[in-house]
Amino acid sequence: MTIGKSPDRGNRRPSARTSRNAPGQPEQTAEPLTTDLPSIGRILTVARIDAGLTVDQVSSSTRVRVPIVHDIEQDDFSRCGGDFYARGHIRALARAVGVDGDELVARYDAAHGGAPAGRRPAQLLDTAPIKVKDHRRPNWTTPMVVAIVAVVALIGFNLVSGNSAAPAPGTAGEPLASARPSGASPSAQLPAPTQSLAPIAAAPADKVTVKLVAEKAASWVSAKDGKGKTIFANNLENGQDQTFTDAKQITLVLGNAGAVHVYVNGKDLGPAGADGQVVHVTYTPGDPQAG
Repeated sequence: MTIGKSPDRGNRRPSARTSRNAPGQPEQTAEPLTTDLPSIGRILTVARIDAGLTVDQVSSSTRVRVPIVHDIEQDDFSRCGGDFYARGHIRALARAVGVDGDELVARYDAAHGGAPAGRRPAQLLDTAPIKVKDHRRPNWTTPMVVAIVAVVALIGFNLVSGNSAAPAPGTAGEPLASARPSGASPSAQLPAPTQSLAPIAAAPADKVTVKLVAEKAASWVSAKDGKGKTIFANNLENGQDQTFTDAKQITLVLGNAGAVHVYVNGKDLGPAGADGQVVHVTYTPGDPQAG
């Protein structure tokens, strides 16, 4: 008698991995694991939007330039200048939008070859023996003393000879030399007083002219013209200045307002704000209205 085999018993495959449970309990199907996690740039972008911040605001608070913020949110770290700066930018942006920067840096290291190996301080020191040159310098002390004595003696001789040869004041036939030309007033011989610094040149009445000068420290500055076009977005280092002119208006974002001295339409408005304060301000051809 031939026993028949079921036609699909040898070809049946399980649709999902099952786990064995205690007797009497139904078997449970294990869900497949997923490793599809959002990227670093995606996490920063979503966190920034959830925090209600713009790219300009994040750039102002972190001093990371706007183009670099855009690139990092697109997972492009080529403008960061290397892994060291990329880690710093990631931490700064994460702190600004309220996410864990250490976790994002760990993910960056895992995707870019791992964290850099630490070096011991001893490796940074040059332990090679110091080479001492055996060349003796000539002793110039004695010749210098002799030369000084000779110069002093020559000066004293000239003074004595000049006093003995000069005629006594008031000698007949030798009138005294006038200390100054006759008729010249004392004020005519005084040097002209130093002129004060020239005032700021008057700006055109039909335009707005804004001059920024970084004092005491650096500040990140963003400037837009009357059409909303960004005409400057960079750090203004200590001692540097920038001047912007437009027929309609100049809109500024200052990351460290206390370090920026502002001149608008030829008038000195002083510092733009307090140290570390982020200031948004707009100037037009009629500003300042008073003062």
